[in-house]
Amino acid sequence: MAQDKTTLSFYANEAAAYTSRGAEANRRRLDAFLSLLPAGATILELGCGAGQDSEFMIAKGFNVRPTDGTPEIARAAERRLGIPVATLLFGDLDEEGTCDGIWANACLLHVPRADLPPILAKIHAALNKGGVLYASFKAGTADGRDQFDRYYNYPSEDWLRDLFAPLPWISVDIDAEKGGGYDMKPTDWLHVTAVKPR
Repeated sequence: MAQDKTTLSFYANEAAAYTSRGAEANRRRLDAFLSLLPAGATILELGCGAGQDSEFMIAKGFNVRPTDGTPEIARAAERRLGIPVATLLFGDLDEEGTCDGIWANACLLHVPRADLPPILAKIHAALNKGGVLYASFKAGTADGRDQFDRYYNYPSEDWLRDLFAPLPWISVDIDAEKGGGYDMKPTDWLHVTAVKPR
């Protein structure tokens, strides 16, 4: 569940190039996310990649637990951060009330559409009361693959709202933005910030 072997193989094979490309933390998105959390909050990062976002959050005084689904990438992030980085597939997340925030930047977009509802339920369970989830997705109307044969669920805003609707959230904010990605192509992004009830 919740994994595409071709996509995982891509990241395993391209780990060195992917983690050494100099990707920078999205300070604006991170600051907005962190502003919703108490000082020193515990944050689980899913799909940490090279570790730049965890590095930013740690520098701000937060207690961050970075994870990635690809062992080779997790090891690269561990070298950068100097702290353990666990290899964690989304389907293996099995926690209850362990974190104040979950940062899932450009990673849940690889989850097969049919697997997203149970994965989101796992994320919801892992959050403490009042916890905050941030996730970003490449926008579209139907799932598919990119030039590297990576799987993307390519949701629309309405599709995402329907995905989040069955679970209790105080708010689910979605905003759209133009940007790019590893493929260097113009990309329409959807950014989701959801808050769990207290």
